[in-house]
Amino acid sequence: MSPEPIRAGGRSTARIDGPAKVAGTAPYAYEHPVDDPVFLVPLTSTVARGRVDRIDTAAAEAVPGVLKVLTPWNAPRLTDEAEGEYSVLQTPDVLYRGQIIGAVVAESLEIAREACSLLEVEYSEEPHDALFRADHPDAYTPETVNGGYEPDSERGDVDAAFARADTVVDQWYSTPEEHNNPLEPHTVVAVWRSDVVPSNGTADAYTLTLYTSTQHPHGVVETLAPVFGLDADRMRVVCPYIGGGFGSKGGPHAHDVLGGLAARALPGRAVKFAVSRPDMFAYVGYRSPTASRVRLAADRDGRVTGLVHEVFAQSSRVTEFVEQAAVPLRNLYAVDNVRTSHRAITLDVPAPFWMRAPGEAPGMFAGEVAMDELAAELGIDPIELRIRNEPEADPETGKPWSSRRLVECLREGAQRFGWNPSDREPGTRRRGTTLIGTGVAVATYPHMVNPGSEAHIRHLGEGRYSVRIGATDLGTGAWTALTLIAADALGCRPEDVDLEIGDSALPHGTVAGGSSGTSSWGTAIVTAAERFGKRFGGDPPVGAELSASAAENRELEHYTAQSFGAHFAEVHVDADTGEIRVPRMFGLFSVGRVINPRTARSQFIGGMSFGISMALFEESIRDARFGHVVNHDLSEYHVPTHADIRGIEAEWLDDEDLHATPMGSRGIGEIGIVGSAAAVVNALWHATGVRVRHLPARLDDLLVGLP
Repeated sequence: MSPEPIRAGGRSTARIDGPAKVAGTAPYAYEHPVDDPVFLVPLTSTVARGRVDRIDTAAAEAVPGVLKVLTPWNAPRLTDEAEGEYSVLQTPDVLYRGQIIGAVVAESLEIAREACSLLEVEYSEEPHDALFRADHPDAYTPETVNGGYEPDSERGDVDAAFARADTVVDQWYSTPEEHNNPLEPHTVVAVWRSDVVPSNGTADAYTLTLYTSTQHPHGVVETLAPVFGLDADRMRVVCPYIGGGFGSKGGPHAHDVLGGLAARALPGRAVKFAVSRPDMFAYVGYRSPTASRVRLAADRDGRVTGLVHEVFAQSSRVTEFVEQAAVPLRNLYAVDNVRTSHRAITLDVPAPFWMRAPGEAPGMFAGEVAMDELAAELGIDPIELRIRNEPEADPETGKPWSSRRLVECLREGAQRFGWNPSDREPGTRRRGTTLIGTGVAVATYPHMVNPGSEAHIRHLGEGRYSVRIGATDLGTGAWTALTLIAADALGCRPEDVDLEIGDSALPHGTVAGGSSGTSSWGTAIVTAAERFGKRFGGDPPVGAELSASAAENRELEHYTAQSFGAHFAEVHVDADTGEIRVPRMFGLFSVGRVINPRTARSQFIGGMSFGISMALFEESIRDARFGHVVNHDLSEYHVPTHADIRGIEAEWLDDEDLHATPMGSRGIGEIGIVGSAAAVVNALWHATGVRVRHLPARLDDLLVGLP
């Protein structure tokens, strides 16, 4: 190692994986070369609740090229660990429309599709409930919400704060069901070898190998090996490249189990299964709809004295999942009297799962629109209102912040954006037939470092190093960021690092989720590099190697570490048609040290684009009569196009947070979406005088405000 480490991180660096992706040589899950592949097409339920009485398979089995028709009565058995969405084809019970109830495996995809269309199903249908509403009579308090948070919390005397308040805001806000729609759908290629002999980790040692698009190879093994009755060392998951996931690939879903079942039924054959776009709206997760009641009490100077956030979120009879939407407001502002709660509403629908910033995205929409309403009620500039309620320390725990530069994000961001605090009267700015408005909202996201990642370092000679860790690149730039971190820690050039990721055969890596990936894996790499240097010195012998797990960061026991930011949006509304455009959006963030500015900027503007999409476009429309999402394709499930995302810029404050990680960095993957939808609808109010509280905002919402 060089005696003077090179500061590789922090310099804008092109994606290391870019050339392979552009050339089409980077293998995604479905593209892994396998011998003698076969193809699977699933059969899904057309009722929302009941039981499959019979599946007539004769016509399908008679089709030349069909190898197997799986049903609940002939599918291989799983262990008792197969609960919830992993209990695939184990019973004929139907818990939601779109549930996998069978599958055809054939020599070609076309044959499998044709045969699957010939399957005839008879059901015993039961009454179902697929209508989300906040006043559902069966709403209940879950034991925990996503992230392991307590569902309810309270501090201070909330009722007294509202009784004494000069001004009160009390409104309901809602966000719809939304579906993750990455360019690469969920896919899996499964190979089951019934006669393997363990051979020190070679490919022949694994009973089940899955090439699957996942954010967590080790997590898939840890979850599904017990389901299949395998020891963890007899299962392997390979995933070096992912075409996006937005959280939905943070854990295995039913398609992974089905692929494994089919491979077990056809040992030695590689079963290929790509989830269709309509099925992406069925059994691979989505963002739950939420309804929030937010109450703010304030004195005449704009200091918030009381805060209540009540959240109602959809869950499923398949697997409980509850968005932690009320958690962000527990410590965002300096409020002494706070009450938050979560209530789950269990329906006959698929299980919700992670979607970019689960909890924070819908919760901060409600909270930041409510803050804008409070500013309007008090006649205070919305930026000034937030600054007046800035806490010196974490108001929930009393701990000091590891770094909190939110006020700088607001003030400096306002200057860069061109914010005019004296021009806040709604519906007064106009250029021709265009109404113009600006809006602001803050962003925050918790800093997470998941324990358990391990890195292996080996000196290859001539200053080159092998770095191996079971991380994954969700498409966010992990290949590049981890190479830069390793080069920084080892004191070599980035091009002298040979990085291996995306395989459960590598040392353990934690999930690419919760904006924790770079922090968790990078900490493990830095720890291993430091121990490598101490053991072998500045001139290590060829072949010198060492493995180390991420050192526990005890700094986080004494500090609250979070990322922060401020969003500024300008909207244009056509006074005649109500058409909405967002010509300009700017975000300024405080996230510690930025490892690679090039990919970081992509993450920020990607999240902000997601916020525009959340504010104006995305909504999965579930027909409660039948239980399915009717706009289950990319024609009717609307997301922005290039024409919709115009002038969008993201910048960050120069910072280093060594309390958070040894690299000085914090997570950036999700903070771009948090609060950005609120900034857009707050700008809509400024443009038209219409307060939008239920997403997505539609043209007809604005009709009452058009001149």
